[in-house]
Parts: sequence; C-alpha cells; structure tokens
Amino acid sequence: QFGRTEVIDNTLNPDFVRKFIMDYFFEERENLRFDFYDVDSKSPNLSKHDFLGQMFCTLGEIVGSQGSRLEKSIVGIPGKKCGTVIVTAEELGCCRDSVLMQFCANKLDKKDFFGKSDPFLVFHRSNEDGRQSAYILIYILIGFCFYFFRTIKVEVYDWDRDGSHDFIGEFTTSYRELSRGQSQFNVYEVINPKKKGKKKKYVNSGTVTLLSFLIETEVSFLDYIKGGYCFHFTVNLILASTGNPSQPTSLHYMNPYQLNAYGMALKAVGEIIQDYDSDKMFPALGFGARLPPDGRVSHEFALNGNPQNPYCHGIDGVMEAYYRSLKSVQLYGPTNFAPVINHVARYAASVKDGSQYFVLLIITDGVISDMAQTKESIVNASKLPMSIIIVGVGPAEFDAMEELDGDVVRISSRGKFAERDIVQFVPFRDYIDRSGNHVLSMARLAKDVLAEIPEQFLSYMRVRGIKPLPAPPPYTPPIHVLQTQI
Repeated sequence: QFGRTEVIDNTLNPDFVRKFIMDYFFEERENLRFDFYDVDSKSPNLSKHDFLGQMFCTLGEIVGSQGSRLEKSIVGIPGKKCGTVIVTAEELGCCRDSVLMQFCANKLDKKDFFGKSDPFLVFHRSNEDGRQSAYILIYILIGFCFYFFRTIKVEVYDWDRDGSHDFIGEFTTSYRELSRGQSQFNVYEVINPKKKGKKKKYVNSGTVTLLSFLIETEVSFLDYIKGGYCFHFTVNLILASTGNPSQPTSLHYMNPYQLNAYGMALKAVGEIIQDYDSDKMFPALGFGARLPPDGRVSHEFALNGNPQNPYCHGIDGVMEAYYRSLKSVQLYGPTNFAPVINHVARYAASVKDGSQYFVLLIITDGVISDMAQTKESIVNASKLPMSIIIVGVGPAEFDAMEELDGDVVRISSRGKFAERDIVQFVPFRDYIDRSGNHVLSMARLAKDVLAEIPEQFLSYMRVRGIKPLPAPPPYTPPIHVLQTQI
C-alpha cells in the first residue's frame, strides 16, 4: 500500500484533495491499483469496510492521457456498475529555473608569467548542514537550486592547461543579491585570504561585476505531453531467413508456453510506449519475406495482411498480427533497414510544428545488408521528429548496429553528420535473466531502450524552438497521421 486518501462523508461524487508524490520514469512500466471503500467506522482495518471496486492502470497511462487526466471505470463487483474515477498527474515544479549570468572581471592578480590570467569561476552552494557543494562554471550557466537567502561562495581561478589551476581569490553573495541584476550591490571584491593575512596593505585581488541576470524556466518532457503532443509508434520486424518458425532453433519459434525473443522485445517496449500513443493504433510492418499467393519478395509489407491499413490495435494486436504472419509468409533475406526508416521519415517530415513525434522499433537478427543506405537514411531522419529503437535478437555479432547507435561517434554519411543522436541499440541477449525470469528480462530491456527517448524528443524541440502548448480541454479527438504501404 502506497497511501490513502482522506475520507469524504456522505457523497457519491467525492473529490479527493490528498496528493501522492511518486517517482516517474518514462522507460519503466509502473503499475498502479486503486481500491475504493465505503467507510463505516474509524477503524484503519480495510476488512471492516465495504469494498466498492478497484481500478488498474500505469503511471504512464495517466501521464500520457490528454492533459495527464485519465478517466477509467471502476471494476470488481460482478454484475454491478461501480462508477468511474478520474486521476490526474502533475509534475512537481521544484528547481526548474535556470539562471544565465554574465560577469566581467577587473584588475585580477596575474598568475601567468607572460600574460594576464585566464579566469573562471567556481560556485559553492551552502547546504543546510553547513557543508558546500561545488559547481564549476566556465560559461556562467546555473542550473541548480539556489535558496533565496543562502550564502553562495564564488572562487576565482586562473586556468592552466595542465589542470593545476591557480587560486586568485573569492567572494560571497546570495541568490537574492544576484537577482537584483546589474547594480552597485553586485560589484564584488575578490579576496585572497592568505594574502590578506600576510600583507597589511593588501586591498583585494581584483573585482568581479555582474553584468546581467536572466531567469528562464526550463520546459520538461511532461510539459509537452500534457500540452497534447503525441507519439506515433511504428513496429518493424525484420523476419528475413532465421529458420522455420515451427522449429525450436528458429528465432521465430512459436512456443505455446512462452514468447520468443521477438515477442518479448516487442511486448517489453510496446507496452510502455503505447501509453503515449493517442489512439493506440500501431502500423506494424514486416521486412524480408515471400508473400502469398505468388511468392513475391517484399521488404515492406503489412503484418496484418492489409497494405491499405497496416494498423493494429494496441501492442496485443501487433503481437497477434506477427504470429499470424509467420503462418502465411515465407521468411526471406536480405535484411534491409533503409526502406522502413524512409517509410516513417516520410510521415515525420509532414509534421512541421512538432505536435507529433514518431518512434520506430526495429527488431532484427543483426545481419544488415544495406549499411550505406541505412546510414544515409538515419542522417536524413535526424532532422525530423523521430527516434529509432533497434533491438538485436539471436547470437549474431552486432558490430554494425553499434555503429548506428552513435553514442560514441556521431553517425555520418557522405561527409554529412547526423543533426541529433536518434538511434538507440541494445542486444536482447544482454538482458536475459539467468534464472529464466522473462518478466525481469523484459523490464530491463525496456528501461535501457526507452531511457533516451525523452531527451531525444526534447533535443528536437529545443533545436526547432518549439515550446509546449497549454493543456487542451479533455476529450479533444486525437489526430493521427494515416500510414499506408507505398
């Protein structure tokens, strides 16, 4: 039990006031259960009261609803309508202000033999216990919480290439003083305590003057979600030729008792991302198969068999279409990534205002056949509102996939570098729990592949200068870009 609301007497439509603070992680599936009781006494024992029903959801489901406001039916008593409950989520606004300050220094002590000092500042925030936390700020950008009256100590150093920076002096101030901006109160004498103690005629080691003070409130990922920006999730399964699905040696083996690697990866990622897709309709595409009735080879076909409408309802619908396709198509190589990336990029390119963001999930056995074309497609897609998640299954070497990830070296094609890092790759085998706990394996996988999505989303919005919209009124019909097979 996480917590309880207050008791509201004698009403069928209670409006609870008590709020509960929870940690939110986009990349994790955080299951919630709400139990409702009719209280008949002051006893804290729930068995003493009448059970009215319960509601199940995830925290992501609440956050991803329009205006972060979820309305859902209460269930639990067979044959009886138990009513509905409305749950809202709000992000705590603590410490979301960034302060950009500009300083100038005058007549600082010279520390370099042949020239003037190369000064930089180190800010020390005073903690409640009297200790200090240091923040080195070459360009004076402050992104941590200053308490209004708490002392801030600023140290001035002369930068040296070898890291042995020379201490020039220090001064103290506060957020309250700095917030006054440029004024006579924000001209500070830089004092070197050792020099002051040794030299009677010592005045100071120079001065530092505040020239400007600008406060900006940082927008968060949840600001955009609450403002109605929605995600579109596209699934691409590289079927290729990984063996007969009826044989246990195949990566597509349809075990009646447990999911195969493709199914586990699909379910792990899809169950989380679907909370942020407005209509829960996902285009699901397969690549690498001979299609009935004539055996035509296709590297872009609808898993549900309907090229005019490749949408599946929810991640369960995608799973059903995947397993059904294994019975009707013949797996066939090679493995090409570029066609599906270009497919999603066409729809992402049609959205100019950032109101929709596209996430492409590619699940593959790791053997990529069109590396040059894929790199070019990723570079072109990096300027669009989209991200790409690649999950490698099976024992293959994934060196090529690591190159596409771009975490260490930004991916490039024909001398042109990607504008943003939009690819996240993980090999599924790294997440398989040794004890056979597939639920744990799926949770670990989802956490790593989805962790970068919020920052990739925000990086696109920042580059384009797109600000979040106010939360829309409830029940505004969702807008969805219809994808069809080309």
